[in-house]
Amino acid sequence: MRTRAWGVAGLALLGAASWLVVPPALDRWIGGPLFAQAPPVPAAPDPRFAGLQWGFVRVHYTAWTFPPRPGVSPYDEPWYIDAPAADWNLSRRVRTATAIQVNDPIEIRLQDPDLFNHPWIYIVEGGNLRLKDAEVPILREFLLRGGTLTFDDFHGPIEWSNVEGELKRVFPDRRIIDLPKDHPVFNCFYHFETFPQTPGLGSFLMGRTWEKGGYVAHLRAIEDDNGRAMVLINWNVDMGDGWEWSNASEYPGYVKYTAQAYRMEINEIIYTLTH
Repeated sequence: MRTRAWGVAGLALLGAASWLVVPPALDRWIGGPLFAQAPPVPAAPDPRFAGLQWGFVRVHYTAWTFPPRPGVSPYDEPWYIDAPAADWNLSRRVRTATAIQVNDPIEIRLQDPDLFNHPWIYIVEGGNLRLKDAEVPILREFLLRGGTLTFDDFHGPIEWSNVEGELKRVFPDRRIIDLPKDHPVFNCFYHFETFPQTPGLGSFLMGRTWEKGGYVAHLRAIEDDNGRAMVLINWNVDMGDGWEWSNASEYPGYVKYTAQAYRMEINEIIYTLTH
């Protein structure tokens, strides 16, 4: 793991590189992103950037709280919700809003040795997650060696209970805490007074910001021995939908939520790379 190499330099403010992009809405019409239009993955640190590197690393988990359904494509499973549009859209936004060197999105399994080459990983739909026994110590080591895991898109007390139970398997003796308003994650790039609630698009279309009884948005965390939030838990929010649908012109009222989702996640990424 390139542990402290991630968080070396100070923050940069504006204007990294840009490239010719295809609107995500168009991506969906053509069945996926136009990978040929993304820049190549940098092979080495690029001096044009601020010394920070990040890439969207989606965890491909293969065990769930429900039995596998025969014949279902892996890309219809919970781990792939909102992909690939959410992954690419957030990557484009981080690239254009900051001077972080952004690599192309990838998917990874926790047992892949390459896991330790990435500072930030993402698990979606944690309410369905069941960690395999072999994955538990790997995830613990990844986090204690400086990695950060972000949970997103799970809601209500039942799904919370599942995520809490899985994290107890990883860290039986560490508490899950609510991050206070003065925590750096709320001010390290954009300023937030409170943790914003990004509704899923389905909830938005029903005229509400919550689902499954998850009325209040929380940003919770598990800290390491130095007080670094190594697990960031976006509960009762669906940032992934916010990134996925950010360019959908047919839902103009949803734009304010996508903006919140981008800004809050950029804060979480910058916090990850600098702490």
